[in-house]
Amino acid sequence: MRVDFDPKTMPRGDFYRLLTAVVVPRPIAWVSTVSPDGFTANLAPHSFFTIACVEPPIVQFTSVGRKDTLRNVEASGEFVVSFAPEELFEQINATGTDFPAGEGEFEAVGIRPEPSLLVKPPRVAASPVALECRLHSTVRLGDSTVVFGRVVHAAVDDSVLVDGHPEITRLRPLSRLGRNQWGTTAGIREIARIPYGEWPRG
Repeated sequence: MRVDFDPKTMPRGDFYRLLTAVVVPRPIAWVSTVSPDGFTANLAPHSFFTIACVEPPIVQFTSVGRKDTLRNVEASGEFVVSFAPEELFEQINATGTDFPAGEGEFEAVGIRPEPSLLVKPPRVAASPVALECRLHSTVRLGDSTVVFGRVVHAAVDDSVLVDGHPEITRLRPLSRLGRNQWGTTAGIREIARIPYGEWPRG
């Protein structure tokens, strides 16, 4: 027996909690930006994040409401997505705190930044991967804004590479689940797709 949930009659927060409990696991974009005056480096996790296009390479994340990250991206046209690894769990969670606009999360949380190669926002030095992005476009959807960024440079620490390719057991990504729950890659299953020409028949 199924239970029906109607988004038209449920309080907004209740249906949001339902969605984030069943659309799981969600990868985390740890997004760094620079304030319009250029003096404050902001850093915030966004769990509505994915690849939007391969050629050109474009990633997307969603800002629910108008937060510092969105305002900074709109003003500067640049951002960096740093990979969210398991060992930085507490710092990633802490950067989700609603610090005032003039207070940068790098400094407040004690996260060491490093310069990016092609954009102004800094990377997270301890993160094994950084995707440097320039704003492609934004799409407003109700109370949220989807941000599309063209990846202009990727920097990957050689400690997570095996034969030149990022290895999941070395990356150890965090993901967001429902409520205050986070996921890790405790178990990994691997299976290859069968080409149609090799599909078993009869």
